[in-house]
Amino acid sequence: MFWVLFLLPAMVAAGFSCGRLCLAAVAAARPQPRTDDERGLSYYEAAFLAGGPYRVVDLTLISMHRARRLLLAHTGWATVVDPEGRDDLERSVLTAIGPGGQERIAAIRSGTAAADAVRVLADRLAGAGLAVPDAVRSGVSASVRTVRGAALLITALAFAALFMPGEQGTGRAEIAAWFALPLVLTLGCLAIARVEIHPYTRWASPDGQALLGGLDPADDPLTAVAVRGLRAVDDPQLRSALTSGRFAHRSQ
Repeated sequence: MFWVLFLLPAMVAAGFSCGRLCLAAVAAARPQPRTDDERGLSYYEAAFLAGGPYRVVDLTLISMHRARRLLLAHTGWATVVDPEGRDDLERSVLTAIGPGGQERIAAIRSGTAAADAVRVLADRLAGAGLAVPDAVRSGVSASVRTVRGAALLITALAFAALFMPGEQGTGRAEIAAWFALPLVLTLGCLAIARVEIHPYTRWASPDGQALLGGLDPADDPLTAVAVRGLRAVDDPQLRSALTSGRFAHRSQ
């Protein structure tokens, strides 16, 4: 019966991790305190709520390219045409490109997404109750990692219990059945989380999602990119330029 000593921590790990994930999911779904600001969303705000920082950068690059102040080549390089940015986000893009006037678009996206201008935009939307606060998003992601770790721990403990020498009176099938309970619980929580709060979690709060739903991207190319991502770009060369070298982050 020493295998029970392995089962107890497996049960505790499953209960703790799944409970933490449930609490984090509830916090993410809870409506955020809303200010009385009833104005509409700007392009940048819509892009952040729909796709996060990288969507904002994509929209900024496309806007500058359409205004012929930035040249985006299908090879994945950006060249500065007009070195004067019209707002903080455009100036962040120019800073990421550097004094040489040319840089790979993948590097520009990474540098601009971490810039203060994007952080200020995120804080403003969170303060207005339209975006999920970063702490809540981080809590959901950490909880998902905890459940994954619990599933791996339960699997390891199950193998240790199954192949422990000297066990008498309990068959391996019965031991496996006991360990299947916490394992199914953790894997079930991960499956539900992937469906309900994927991608851990949405950038927009319920109020922000409602505002996004009221936007009509049909007649405005920039609104279409903000809401739908790069799949709304009808120029194949421009789409190729923005997707070149992108592996870790996507905003489509």
